[in-house]
Order: sequence, then C-alpha cells, then structure tokens
Amino acid sequence: MKHDGKAAAEFRPGANIAIKVPASEYAQTVAFYRDILALHQISSTEASTVFEFGAQRLWIDRADQLSQAEIWLEITCHDVAAAREQLTARGIRCCDTIEPLPGGVEGFWILNPGNIVHLVRRA
Repeated sequence: MKHDGKAAAEFRPGANIAIKVPASEYAQTVAFYRDILALHQISSTEASTVFEFGAQRLWIDRADQLSQAEIWLEITCHDVAAAREQLTARGIRCCDTIEPLPGGVEGFWILNPGNIVHLVRRA
C-alpha cells in the first residue's frame, strides 16, 4: 500500500498491553489478575507487575498521577520515521511527553481519537 507516493508503514499489534492504575488501586488490581483470574505472573516490582495474557504481556503499572485507570496499547512497525510521518499526515497527534521511553526503544506515543494511549515502536 502507498501513502502519498511512498510505501505506507505497516502496523501490527505489539506484545504489550498496559493498565495504568492509581496508586490506591494498584494492589487490588494486581490481586485481581493474580488471585482471582489466576494469571501466571512473570515479574513484579513496587510499581509494575507483569502477567502472561495469551500471546501478550499484561502490565499493571502504578500511576501515582492518575485518578482513574487507563489502558495503553502497543503497535509495532518496521519504519518508525515513516509511521510518524504517515500518522501525523492523517491528523493523529504524537504525544512524546506522555512518558519517557525505556532506553533502546525506538518509537513514539500517540493518542487515538478516544484518547487511548498507544506506543508505536520498531518491531
């Protein structure tokens, strides 16, 4: 597929889904996935717990600045620069200040029209 005469970026679902929860709900949310749904826990720190979630990883992240939970999704592509150009040309807002990316991650943040955060990163 072409976009304005250039090869269009090809997007795929990523391996990660994050649920950002207020600090006051973090322990109960982790317990829900661990104790009630009995999902396999991969790792845990004071601020983040990761579970197997089918082919994906489900991250429960403590977000002290939030007053309600949010779901964040990961999208992958092979050409991050082309993806950014293509998305911004279509009116999608890039929001690089949402959260610093981990070292070595090439990507950027966007919001969909419903204000759901997506990390667009190199596959």
